Amino acid sequence: MDRRLTSVELVEYYLGRIAKFDGVLRSIISVNPRAIEYARSLDGAFLEKGDWRGLLHGVPVLLKDNIETEDLPTTAGSLILQNFCSGSDATIVRKLREAGAIILAKTNLHEFALWGETISSVKGQTLNPYDLTRTPGGSSGGTGAALAANFGLAGIGTDTINSIRSPASANNLVGLRPSLGRVSRAGIIPYSLTQDTAGPMARSVEDAALILSVIQGYDPDDSTTTSHKASEEYTENKDGLFGIRLGVMRSFFGQNPENAEINEVLRSVLLQFSKAGAILIEIPDMVDPTELVHNVSVHQYDFRDHLNRYFAAHKAPICSLQEIIDSGLYHPRIKEDLLAANSVAADGEEYQSRLQKQLELKTTFKDLFIKHRLDALVYPHQQQLVCKVGDSQQQRNGVLASVTGFPAICIPAGFSSPNECAPIGVPIGFEILGLPFKEHKILEIASSYEQSTHLRRPPQEKHWL
Repeated sequence: MDRRLTSVELVEYYLGRIAKFDGVLRSIISVNPRAIEYARSLDGAFLEKGDWRGLLHGVPVLLKDNIETEDLPTTAGSLILQNFCSGSDATIVRKLREAGAIILAKTNLHEFALWGETISSVKGQTLNPYDLTRTPGGSSGGTGAALAANFGLAGIGTDTINSIRSPASANNLVGLRPSLGRVSRAGIIPYSLTQDTAGPMARSVEDAALILSVIQGYDPDDSTTTSHKASEEYTENKDGLFGIRLGVMRSFFGQNPENAEINEVLRSVLLQFSKAGAILIEIPDMVDPTELVHNVSVHQYDFRDHLNRYFAAHKAPICSLQEIIDSGLYHPRIKEDLLAANSVAADGEEYQSRLQKQLELKTTFKDLFIKHRLDALVYPHQQQLVCKVGDSQQQRNGVLASVTGFPAICIPAGFSSPNECAPIGVPIGFEILGLPFKEHKILEIASSYEQSTHLRRPPQEKHWL
């Protein structure tokens, strides 16, 4: 630490960038009006008393706006919640503040986190900083776009199917979906508590690991959480990638012309792993990601009941999903999702069948790891480039982690070919999936790959003006 920069100066720098550029990107829903006050307090405590709050002392963090904060509204991107303030912090926000983090701003999301384009009735469509004609992925696309645009040092997203790793892939970032139970969901507006989790988004693996170390752990307000201590912490792997055994999920690679650029970049990724001494094991076609979304995931079945329970417990200004539908205070793009979710529930034979399929899938993949002595699985996050504004995401692979509860990290793989809209190309990311509560292993692999390639490049901000 060389004391070249105060927390106040850092916060002012980021607020200046948000003011200058977010009119185009539309990634921020609200800026914390007390951010400079918090920063000044942290500076004073350190300079006057040597009081170092914690691992994130003075670090400005961007928070997806379905996560409660005591001092800012929590909108979930919806006009019907635009003035909703629970008056309390989500568990992970409390942990961030205790570690010295400054909640700088709350970011746009696909309304109620329902899909992957990051469009909401509160903020509209967030744009991808690398290509303003494309979406930033989602549903945590506001956090993704804002981090790529350097509006903060790190961020938090939530992930029910793809929603942390999709914007990580689309914005040349690192995004980690932790094991289900690693991080508390208390104080987060739910989509599907069977599959929901929160996790870090950052510009490096090291930063993502640092954020995870702060927000993880047991929480009495979330019965799924457990505690994994020092033995599970991330450390640098001194041997790099040599001898690491990676399963290559071939059924997660597309076979059509629109998949060509992704496949070419992933060929380079696999070649780099091989050159570094990793052992690649071809995994034959086992599962179809699209089939997992449509016939195994329970996100749509959980949404109504879990959201209604949240509203009742938090004295929200509305009581039910039906009330949202009746109000019309939502973006038209989510109407079909709302109606579909309102027509099903977390009971009945189909729901139980899906839960049984999830259990069977967990066993199948645990057996796969044992059979091939795998350290991780690798595959592209998305089989085609992130979609254009107005289209819908297609062929995403994040569902495997979501329906098994296994941890997965998405890191930069490279870029598509540059063009007039994407001066350095569209970012492409790939996932590394591990066994439950083995985040340290996938973080080690991701870090070693990151250090051997250095593939992250910032977007060209001159194209935003």
